[in-house]
Amino acid sequence: MSIEVTAISKSYGAQLALDSISFSVQKGEIVGFLGPNGAGKSTLMKILTTYLAADSGTAFINGQNVVSNPKAVQRSIGYLPEHNPLYLDLYVREYLAFNAKVYDVPKSRIDEVIALTGLTTQSHKKISQLSKGYRQRVGLANALLHNPDVLILDEPTTGLDPNQLIEIRNTIKNVGKDKTVFLSTHIMQEVEAICDRVLIIHKGKIVADKKLDSLIAENQEQVIEVAFDYKIEEQAVAKIPHLVSFINTHDTTWELVFKTNQDMRPSVFDFATANGLKTLQLNQKNKNLEAIFREITK
Repeated sequence: MSIEVTAISKSYGAQLALDSISFSVQKGEIVGFLGPNGAGKSTLMKILTTYLAADSGTAFINGQNVVSNPKAVQRSIGYLPEHNPLYLDLYVREYLAFNAKVYDVPKSRIDEVIALTGLTTQSHKKISQLSKGYRQRVGLANALLHNPDVLILDEPTTGLDPNQLIEIRNTIKNVGKDKTVFLSTHIMQEVEAICDRVLIIHKGKIVADKKLDSLIAENQEQVIEVAFDYKIEEQAVAKIPHLVSFINTHDTTWELVFKTNQDMRPSVFDFATANGLKTLQLNQKNKNLEAIFREITK
């Protein structure tokens, strides 16, 4: 396993930040690590990167214990923290060259990570001259510099414009083909676009650990919005098969919720015809990851 966490707990005084959490991540997985503010995400990332010690439990990166062998763990990890620490007075190449010496990697690697993260046109500038999005790229380039087996990324797309988002998404996905990527973000669309699997933490506990498609499928309810040509009583609407809930959202418009894998739009249309109604609007809406996240952590 690239990452193995067993019964990790951590408290800050009387506040329990992590409550005996366990999970493992295999090489090649891109895992989205989600949770509300204060759920324990940053605490766990600090433990995995050897910055913070757990109160109890164990964590291993590439088979190395984060407590007893921190140097080996640090060599295995590329870390981009949420608040990306950079030397603003250094040029991009100068900054990466400094860190290349720290990691003892060849200078040729600098050109590779500059190209990989789309920094070629900015590499001659001081970091202080860069936009927030490009500073994020410098941080990602630095995390990749020593070619680590595990990438731990905390809000890696903060400050990026839509075009930059797509480029960094593609970079992370390409890197994730032969590395383990553990990614924390509040942007659900990023998780849907990048990740294979989702871990959700709430109040210090893992409350969901699923492949992304399985999580969505298991929590999926079919929502249909329909507008008829005149008002109808609730008692009549309640007779539609497989209906679990419904609400009259506006005048003749209804939101119908079904618990079935069958497409219920034909049934709603047949119901309208049988009751002498015309359907002015008939749309299917499904839950996305954001809606599922809100339900799990509410």
